[in-house]
Amino acid sequence: MAQQKPTIPKDLPPILRYGLAVGSVALALGLALLLERSNFRGVEFPLFLFAIAVSVWYAGLWPGVLAVVLSSLAFNYYFTEPLYTFYVARVDVPYYVVFILFASLLTWFSTIRRRVEQQLLQSQDELRKEVAERTQQASLLNLTHDTIIARDMSDNITFWNRGAEELYGWSWQEAVGKHSQQLLQTEFPIPIEEIRAELLRTGRWEGELRKTKADGSSVVVASRWSLRQDEQGRPTTILETNNDISERKQREEEIRKLNVELGKRTIDLEVSNKELEAFAYSVSHDLRAPLRHMVGFTELLQKHIGSTLDEKGHRYTRIILESAKKMGALIDDLLAFSRIGRAETRETMVSLEQLVKEVLTDMQPETDGRKIAWKVGALPNLYGDRSMLKLALVNLISNAVKFTRKQPQPEIEIASMETKQDGVVVFVRDNGVGFDMKYAHKLFGVFQRLHQSDSFEGTGIGLATVQRIIHRHGGRVWAESLVDRGATFFFSVPSRRR
Repeated sequence: MAQQKPTIPKDLPPILRYGLAVGSVALALGLALLLERSNFRGVEFPLFLFAIAVSVWYAGLWPGVLAVVLSSLAFNYYFTEPLYTFYVARVDVPYYVVFILFASLLTWFSTIRRRVEQQLLQSQDELRKEVAERTQQASLLNLTHDTIIARDMSDNITFWNRGAEELYGWSWQEAVGKHSQQLLQTEFPIPIEEIRAELLRTGRWEGELRKTKADGSSVVVASRWSLRQDEQGRPTTILETNNDISERKQREEEIRKLNVELGKRTIDLEVSNKELEAFAYSVSHDLRAPLRHMVGFTELLQKHIGSTLDEKGHRYTRIILESAKKMGALIDDLLAFSRIGRAETRETMVSLEQLVKEVLTDMQPETDGRKIAWKVGALPNLYGDRSMLKLALVNLISNAVKFTRKQPQPEIEIASMETKQDGVVVFVRDNGVGFDMKYAHKLFGVFQRLHQSDSFEGTGIGLATVQRIIHRHGGRVWAESLVDRGATFFFSVPSRRR
């Protein structure tokens, strides 16, 4: 540590500073008089100048001025003819004036030098503090694993922290002083001139850069630049922080490729579905003609030879007609199912309450003679295709009617409720035969049946039709049941399509 100069004037009390001036002049006068008695003449001039210099240096300006005045008076009184008076002969005036000017010049020079020295000491203290602060900051920046690089406006590296060493592989001794872009072989997303223009305009820039490490491998970083300026507003330093995002970019690229592949597969699947629907529609349509022939000729056969057929023959023809009608119903359901996939939805605000009333009216011939306890609760308005939603309700309610046939007191409830997951949910609940939940995944498949066909009629397409309709409306359908304890079918459709 540099040695501190003794006694800064402003640190001394005023009485001591002025006392120092008086004492210095008195000492100089005493030495001059003593030396003069010893026949050493002409020493008073340098002794008084030395006293003035000591006073200015250690006591300050005004004590120095006092020393000049006292020295001038003492010089005049004791060493200028006539002695022991303050009278100055004309011949001694130049000599006396030279002394005063020289003393004043010495005072001014000492004052200036003292002030400069104090400013220099203060600057050294400030520099020492700034160096210590910068050293501490550099030590803190080295503790982070983030990459921090500082460079001048010519892109020469001036700071390279430990995070930069870990990421890029060069030590700070190898990196500092090198040209940043040449060392790291930086690839910019836009011309570097545009980046510099934005940095100078706003003081900041950020983006993704590709850089090369010491081992030759490349790395993608999220880079942020900040511009430092001096007191005059001139740019001096660029501070750059980098975060390695190579793995994230790799995952994003993999996801992008998967999305492209998924898009291709989705298109292929849509094409396949359309081809399958067209095939099902064509097959179902083409089956109608031979089926009509089968029914027609069987009925003609009954009329033509009905009187000659025995009981077994009548049973055979009856089985043929029933099978043909069942096949006709199956074809009709297949055609309806196929049309749902191809038909364009015509969405309007639909009152489910009104739809349920219409369905129950249409099903009245089927339910005549049965004492079904109907319970219809509040139902919402939905935004969707009216005819499709009606078909879904027909299938769900007809299922409930069908599977409660063996109940002495059938009960069917149609209502809605609110859930966190699906919002408004409509359900149809019955107390019929129910089903085992372990087979629930088969419910909504085409031709899937959980009961014997001789116990309950049906084609196995109704619930698949319901699911397709609800999916077309952006909702979902599911069921809950216990064997011999009834079943509940739920579906949700957004009240407003987005």
